[in-house]
Amino acid sequence: MTDPERQSAPETREVSRLTAILLAVAALVWTAGMLLSARIKITGWADAEMEVTSTAYALPGTVAAAIVAGAAVALLVLTLVGARRQLGATARFAVGTGSGLLAGVLCALPIVTINTDGTIYAAVGGTLAAAATIGGALAGFRIPPVIAAAGWATLGVFVIGSVLNTKQIQNPLLDLFGNDSTEAAANANQYFSYAQSALSGLAAGLIAFAVLRRARRRAGADLRWPFYLIAGAGAGLLSVIAEVLTRTAGAQVLDLAGKVSDLERSVQQILGANRLNSALIVLFLGAFTAMIAVGRTLSPAPDEDEDEEVPAAS
Repeated sequence: MTDPERQSAPETREVSRLTAILLAVAALVWTAGMLLSARIKITGWADAEMEVTSTAYALPGTVAAAIVAGAAVALLVLTLVGARRQLGATARFAVGTGSGLLAGVLCALPIVTINTDGTIYAAVGGTLAAAATIGGALAGFRIPPVIAAAGWATLGVFVIGSVLNTKQIQNPLLDLFGNDSTEAAANANQYFSYAQSALSGLAAGLIAFAVLRRARRRAGADLRWPFYLIAGAGAGLLSVIAEVLTRTAGAQVLDLAGKVSDLERSVQQILGANRLNSALIVLFLGAFTAMIAVGRTLSPAPDEDEDEEVPAAS
């Protein structure tokens, strides 16, 4: 494929400036809310052990939000720069990574400044900076509509999770799944987690499909079907990356929380397993939903018999 042909491919075209701005604002507002909530919960404890466990509980959500913020900010910068000049692959990757790093530094500040003497908050800040930088690097790929679709889908998953975990909705659902004993409560929470993951996966696939169809109307040409699959899987993929970062870069925080008690160690292990399972469900179900959605829009191939000319009568 020649360079002009590559530039005309719909998946390589920059998203509109308005789309990039709205996504960046939404991602930054969500991330700021997550960081503010985490800081309030962490600093609200006078006991050091509770402060550590609160940090461990807040880490996964803030890391996931930081990845999306880094990707959204980088996409906005690349969109603005791309309107003036065409960037090569290396330059695009550098700009995206640098933009993500800048967003990561801003994400790290509210946590690092809680206590500059210890190492735990430096570790959390470094994890957040790394997450946003990775998000910026992902935005450097020359598939802007897919990045935007995955970003909106991930924000949709965040919103669904927050709504379902409110007491007004969560408690009736847990009662529906059976929540009348200790063992039943554990099963009910597991069923609730599966239901939330399934709903999030469906929403991620549909949101990604809707965003790419809008990009199709703007570009005047449709993306190839693998890009719908990638966009649908994007929310789950970002969640998997966030979980990997939480367990590696944020391992010090989780280890300290596990040392508080054996119960806390078990809780952290269970939560980690549940987050990974949920991310995988969202990944596969999101990809499958997006594929089904785009498949329903495809026209059937013309019948070969219809294309054959009817022989003239002799």
